[in-house]
Amino acid sequence: MNWDLGKLYTGFDDPAFARDMDALSAGAAQLKTAIANVREGDEQKNLHAIIERMQSLSKRMSRVGNLIFLTLAADSNCEAALQPRVRYMEIGNEFSLVSSDFVRYIGENDHIRALCEGDALLTEHLPFFENAKNDAAHLIDSALEPTVLKMRMDGSAAFARLRDELFAGLSIDLTLDGETKRLPLPAVRAMACDARADVRKAAYEAEIAAYPRLETGMAACLNAIKGEALTMCSLRNFPSVLDWSLIVSRMDRETLDALLNAMRGALPMFRRYFRLKAKMLGYEGGLKFYDLFAPVGKVTKTYTLDEARDLLLRVFGDYCPAIQNVMRRAFAENWIDAYPREGKEGGAFCAGEPSLGISYVLTNFDGSFSDVSTLAHELGHAFHNDCLNEVSPLMTDTPMPLAETASTFNELLLAERMQKLASPEEEAALLEMQLSDAAQVIVDIMSRFLFESEVVERRKTGTTSARGLCEIMLDAQKQTYGDGLDENCLHPYMWACKSHYYSADLHFYNFPYAFGLLFATGLYALWQKKGDDFWPLYKTILQKSGSDTIRNVAASAGIDLTKPDFWQDAIAFYAKKLDRLETLVNAESN
Repeated sequence: MNWDLGKLYTGFDDPAFARDMDALSAGAAQLKTAIANVREGDEQKNLHAIIERMQSLSKRMSRVGNLIFLTLAADSNCEAALQPRVRYMEIGNEFSLVSSDFVRYIGENDHIRALCEGDALLTEHLPFFENAKNDAAHLIDSALEPTVLKMRMDGSAAFARLRDELFAGLSIDLTLDGETKRLPLPAVRAMACDARADVRKAAYEAEIAAYPRLETGMAACLNAIKGEALTMCSLRNFPSVLDWSLIVSRMDRETLDALLNAMRGALPMFRRYFRLKAKMLGYEGGLKFYDLFAPVGKVTKTYTLDEARDLLLRVFGDYCPAIQNVMRRAFAENWIDAYPREGKEGGAFCAGEPSLGISYVLTNFDGSFSDVSTLAHELGHAFHNDCLNEVSPLMTDTPMPLAETASTFNELLLAERMQKLASPEEEAALLEMQLSDAAQVIVDIMSRFLFESEVVERRKTGTTSARGLCEIMLDAQKQTYGDGLDENCLHPYMWACKSHYYSADLHFYNFPYAFGLLFATGLYALWQKKGDDFWPLYKTILQKSGSDTIRNVAASAGIDLTKPDFWQDAIAFYAKKLDRLETLVNAESN
């Protein structure tokens, strides 16, 4: 199954695509003029017209951008998409400047609520205006902003691209079964999931040995990006890089502290899981790093795409018909690009298209249960987008911590159903997979948070060498994994292989994942208590996610994120899973 991008345009030679691209460039200039003149004449009427224009341009921007980037995701060698991509990025810079003009106007406006009175469209957008007022405190000086945006394209954005090219371009000689093959680094890393211990070990050792060939360039990229982040904090009046991330996420420190405390409290439990997995693999003590993703137990069933569809429709039809309906449409209307092929991006993602009321989903489906779970995850994003289609496109910018809510919740629902239907052997394997995923999102994410905190702190006074970055990473792993891992078999180069550290605008691209997992787990507990009464609350959470603070979104479902109880209940869910896995493993060994 391939997705149908013809729903967007017939191709890059479609006259409608050219018209929309031209309209975007002209629209940015027209919007800039309208914002500059908003106070002339009837300000309410002028603001109303600006919001209508912004809504229309937002939808057009999404449609044009999706054709470009979805085409390249499915075929990285598509020449026809490359030139439009450059122009699209330039137009994006134009809109960034116009957005700053609008935010500046809202920030200086002390009567915005009065302007909204009697106007339904403006009243609907009050949360949007409140967010803009908060953002106004962090604008770059208008005289500097155009130059800064242009320089960033050759600064952090360029270093991020260089990092990706270095990573993608590294090939490794790997000897298996007496035969030496030259493989790309991503293919070698994928062997961490191989069922054979000798393959996992050989791939790990070859990977670690290869990083010195690119570590200097990688370290330069990381230092440059974090150095620019500190400069941007100064220009935009953020107290710190972490505060920048929190403000963009609409998350407060009190909530973050409660989350981090729960994660720290969970570390001993997950260390117990790592040692149990080592036992399942046949040895005592800490787990070796190359065994973190080793498959254990027996989940041998594979699925065709049709079987995966039928399973998902059956399971989610029992839970929530609205989620089932989105899944049915995704398969029937060719929203999904399912199978791996040369030139296609790895992994999986979901991209909403509000102008059509649909979502495009990319996966690399090979028939495993893990791939079925990935489909459930991405179609959770599609359901989230479906809920957001009912609100203004200007109020759909969901911060990262909340962006993983519906996707992770879908995974939980599927896992719970499959565990109940499984034999003891299959249940053990499914439990181990669930705990493995949770450990990555709690333990490894905590190590990444500690690593980035230290790197940013050191960058204030200078750069850190590749060797220094390795030392920081090893220390972060020892603090978090503890005796759960064999300290003689860690991964000092995790800073080089994780692209998250190299984002120009998403610093501390780590704790939002932990928030997403535990928030979704907490919602699962709430669903168990409320039954069918939960679903209207759930929809409200998803619809408010693009316009309100994280604390307020949670409060709409009666959840106080600053209290430890909510987070501890979520952690307890995984502790019970570990208890059950230990029972099954001990029963099998006896």
